[in-house]
Amino acid sequence: MSGAPPAHPLPTLRGQHCTLRALMAADAPALQRHADDPAVAHNLFEGFPQPYSLAEAEWWCGGGHREPQFGFVWGIEAGEAGAKEVIGCISVDPQQGLWGSSAVIGYWIGQAHWRRGITSEALRLVTAWAWAALPQIMRLWMPIYARNAGSQAVARAAGYRLEGTMPLAIRKGGFAIDAVQYGLTRPGAQTGEHRLPEGG
Repeated sequence: MSGAPPAHPLPTLRGQHCTLRALMAADAPALQRHADDPAVAHNLFEGFPQPYSLAEAEWWCGGGHREPQFGFVWGIEAGEAGAKEVIGCISVDPQQGLWGSSAVIGYWIGQAHWRRGITSEALRLVTAWAWAALPQIMRLWMPIYARNAGSQAVARAAGYRLEGTMPLAIRKGGFAIDAVQYGLTRPGAQTGEHRLPEGG
């Protein structure tokens, strides 16, 4: 976990299929509708509410997402012209201490928008932002359930590589579940050992 408040203002990031922007209190009904779905929660980690109530969405959109342990969080806005709404979230969580040159990425969107290229575009957008805005971060990575072929396809489409498997690594609902790890290192960074910028 980052354990420190974000030091950068959250920019709006625009792509062809989606816009990433700061969450607002008014986003709560749309976010709740997309999050309150067992198919969405099935491959998210323990702590993601299910059922997902409007009160939980109001807390999250009203400011809960800005708590330091969540890092940088964007709402993913998509939909038809004139009817765009927040359909999910994506985050970049810079780590501290031993893992301080890494950041963990997480993402989800509502089932109605799966397989449309939205999440892979969102991942490309936050990846480019992280390289530009977080000079101390040399590596971005994400743990994914091994059973979650969709999220793995998203990671590959955004240029991330499968780095390894983690048998029975994730705990959820009384089960230990296999995971895989996808990652990406900063373009131009020398593997093995790379001097960090001054001031970190």
